[in-house]
Amino acid sequence: MDSDPPFHETYKTLFADKGSSTTDISPKNDRNTTVEDRELPLIDLSRLALDDELEKERCKEEIARAANEWGFFQVINHGTSRDILDKMREEQVKVFKQPFYNKCREDKFMNISAGSYSWGTPTATSLGQFSWSEAFHVPMTDISSSRSLNTTFTTSVEQYATKVASLAQKLAEILAEKSGHNSTFFQENSFLSTCFLRLNRYPPCPVPLFGLMPHTDSDFLTVLHQDQIGGLQLVKDGNWVAVKPNPEALFINIGDLFQAWSNDCYKSVQHCVVTNPTQERFSAAYFLCPSYETVIESCSKPSVYRSFSFKEYRQQVQEDVQNYGYKVGLPRFRV
Repeated sequence: MDSDPPFHETYKTLFADKGSSTTDISPKNDRNTTVEDRELPLIDLSRLALDDELEKERCKEEIARAANEWGFFQVINHGTSRDILDKMREEQVKVFKQPFYNKCREDKFMNISAGSYSWGTPTATSLGQFSWSEAFHVPMTDISSSRSLNTTFTTSVEQYATKVASLAQKLAEILAEKSGHNSTFFQENSFLSTCFLRLNRYPPCPVPLFGLMPHTDSDFLTVLHQDQIGGLQLVKDGNWVAVKPNPEALFINIGDLFQAWSNDCYKSVQHCVVTNPTQERFSAAYFLCPSYETVIESCSKPSVYRSFSFKEYRQQVQEDVQNYGYKVGLPRFRV
């Protein structure tokens, strides 16, 4: 049986609409036709373990500068071994190679919540709002509860998730420290019940479409492991740039909550994934999130944003996507 989702069959109305275009997206997501290849700031985290305090501080300054100027950066010597990354990718590929029917149901061997599998974009009204991709949304609580199963999949996922969760916490604390504010906030307000992994697959696409339409992340911090196919793009200085893959690096990006908490010191920037006509692409993203009740308040004055809870933010995003087909995000919460 075919493992690919039935994109054309299910969304035939979108594909049949002659007025629907890959550039038919909201004006806020206007894209340039020329996309330049760029390398993100590269930071060697092994410097944080040195006895040289000056070098440690330089490393932290580089992290904060990249979060401010780019909103994205890449890290090497990040504490997640090549063996863990390779095993995680191997098991991820196996899961996505399951027949489409199997992926749509609750698979007992994965022991993850029903409805965790998604594909396409049900709310899309044009191809510009459509994502040619499929994903498993895996809550950290599901990973923890899967330990007793001891399957190769759950073991690999847990090993990977444990490492990247620790990395995300470390980076969040550094960024809080370098902004001159409480570095324990993220230890106190990040919970397994809301943090999650998103396992992505982007099948080959015969026409130029988004694998993942332009968006910002709604969390504090995202840790991304991607393969070498390429396709990740982001906005830098008002222009879209293509991110060069790096086999040794994990990619880090700032989310909306961190931008609001830092009072715009750190930037949550738009990014997307473009499809490849002949090759499939895989990635795994870890999202550092607070509890739903956590109140996000700007850590300096005057505040750019009013105070809001993570629950309120998520609900507003869901309403906007349902009503408009895209996320409005932080502008709704400006003072």
